[in-house]
Amino acid sequence: MNIFEYLLPFLLVLSVLIFFHELGHFWVARRCGVKVEVFSIGFGREIVGWNDRHGTRWKISWLPLGGYVKMYGDADPASTPGAEISHMDAAERAVSFHHKTLLQRAAIVVAGPAANFLLAIVLLAGAFATVGQPFTPALVGGVLPGSAAERAGIQAGDRVVAIDGKRIERFEEIQRFVQLNLERPTVLSIDRDGRTLDLPVTPAVIEETNRLGQVTRVARLGIRGQGMSFKTHDPLSAVWRAAGETWTQAAGTLKALGQMIVGTRGTEELGGPIRIAQMSGEVAQGGIANLIVFMAILSINLGLINLFPVPMLDGGHLVLYALEAVRGRPLPPRAVEYGFRIGFGLVISLMVFATWNDLVHTGVVRFLVGLVS
Repeated sequence: MNIFEYLLPFLLVLSVLIFFHELGHFWVARRCGVKVEVFSIGFGREIVGWNDRHGTRWKISWLPLGGYVKMYGDADPASTPGAEISHMDAAERAVSFHHKTLLQRAAIVVAGPAANFLLAIVLLAGAFATVGQPFTPALVGGVLPGSAAERAGIQAGDRVVAIDGKRIERFEEIQRFVQLNLERPTVLSIDRDGRTLDLPVTPAVIEETNRLGQVTRVARLGIRGQGMSFKTHDPLSAVWRAAGETWTQAAGTLKALGQMIVGTRGTEELGGPIRIAQMSGEVAQGGIANLIVFMAILSINLGLINLFPVPMLDGGHLVLYALEAVRGRPLPPRAVEYGFRIGFGLVISLMVFATWNDLVHTGVVRFLVGLVS
């Protein structure tokens, strides 16, 4: 394997997503009159950097697995209040993040994930307006013998018009619905020779090894489409379609995570930086259009993850602000400190678990075991 075919796309993709996330925080902070001291892509020691005319240090650091915007009054990149905030004079308070109103602080925090969602819409809209959106008609091209679809009475030539009463227009929507609902019984409404039939069907779940060597549980109806096609949209329609796709992707990701939590979906699908690097290289080899769509999906996931109600993440800050609104005053500094420690532990634990999944699915663990056995 040529490592640069994987490493370079990975660094490019991750750096762009992190830049736009932090740019969202930065832009709204500046609009609210907050002084931004540092804008960093990556953590750790600085590789290269420069100061702008407002005194912000823009830099690239050696560990490119994140980034941060450090504002005036922050003790660290996680935006923990510094000890000096209680001794600031009027001029310092005017540019301190922690002395802004509750709504201003919440807007600054939300701006990061919002920038990721906006970036996803822009990337998808560009792809839909140029290359086109996967838009295969929801026609059944064939039914596999012995499949769930055959048992339900679905026939070649049927057009699927709705799933559980929700209208659809693309075969891709059928695939997404089935994968997100696994073995859940559902009702397909089909058009057959001008007649609408409601056919109950329960997808079968099988274990499948994908092209990256990962074994996952996937749901199968047992129907084939009539070939994949792409449909280009005018700019306005492309933006509308991109916004809808962003919403659908976000909702689907949250649903899948919920299924993992309750145990109906395996956690082997969770991936960390190694798998993202591997997938970035694989997708990049498929062309720039595939890489752009992949970036959009990752941007959606980055926005979602940062909205999780975990201290240290943007969602954790919003929870603290909500408690502050209810109490009428900020939480005690010690409570905030303990919250951030717990959040840090949760984030690190998730990263370790995801990285372990990566090592297992990429065969590294199997290789190391083979060396000592």
